[in-house]
Amino acid sequence: MAEHEPSAPPFMDLSVPEYAYMFGFLQADGHLAPGPGQKGRLSVEISVRDIEILREFQRLTPYNSTVSERTRTTNFAETHTSATWTLCSLEARTKLNELGLPYGRKSERITPPRVEFSRRDYLRGVIDADGAVGYTGQGLPFVSLTTASTAVGVYLCRYTRMLTGAERLIKRNARDNIYNIVYTKEPAMELVRDLYYPGCLALERKRAAASTLASWVRPADMKHAPPRRRWKEWEDRILLQHGNAETSATELGRTVQSCSLRLWRLRSGRVPLPSNDH
Repeated sequence: MAEHEPSAPPFMDLSVPEYAYMFGFLQADGHLAPGPGQKGRLSVEISVRDIEILREFQRLTPYNSTVSERTRTTNFAETHTSATWTLCSLEARTKLNELGLPYGRKSERITPPRVEFSRRDYLRGVIDADGAVGYTGQGLPFVSLTTASTAVGVYLCRYTRMLTGAERLIKRNARDNIYNIVYTKEPAMELVRDLYYPGCLALERKRAAASTLASWVRPADMKHAPPRRRWKEWEDRILLQHGNAETSATELGRTVQSCSLRLWRLRSGRVPLPSNDH
């Protein structure tokens, strides 16, 4: 008796690595547009150099879709060739919308999925679309993400902290009100090693850049900053009871500057107040 081939997973089952990656990419770089009645479309336009990822999206999608190219003049180049993937299926659009891909302007409204999903593949999709991987001008390995979404920015920081111990407090920049999150040196290498694992779906140029980071070695004369000492709730309680950075510093064994900054963050709501359960 012939063996049955395993059935394909449901479209946009985010526990499947390829769909989790695809969804992260679509949240960052896709556009879901409504139309009259039940019409509308999902489109993703990127440089033609990355057209292969759109063909992968087309292959993963069990609905009719198209990949097209166009060349035009832009403010940045005399001629620019882009590739666009377009999907019109109402059923597919409804599924994506339910998972958290809003119609219309979405940059500040997107959030990580609220269903089970493959976390590192989702984050790799977001970074492939709206991030960068490589070396800084000083020759340091880095990973960065530019996003307008607080939820996505916080999620990346939380994920990376759990993975590498590197702390980041995100803040919108004054010029365009977006978050620029950057990791360098060892944390960047650890994050890249986790996200861009062998055989994963990714932009080929980002995958190639990620593979070069593994060869970086910290110069012998480059100081290694010790890991930051995280604040615990009992320390926050003592700090608030004293209400004074200098007296708290002695009791907590921390610097006055550290206590002063933490006290400001607690009072201004930048970090949550300690719970009363103690």
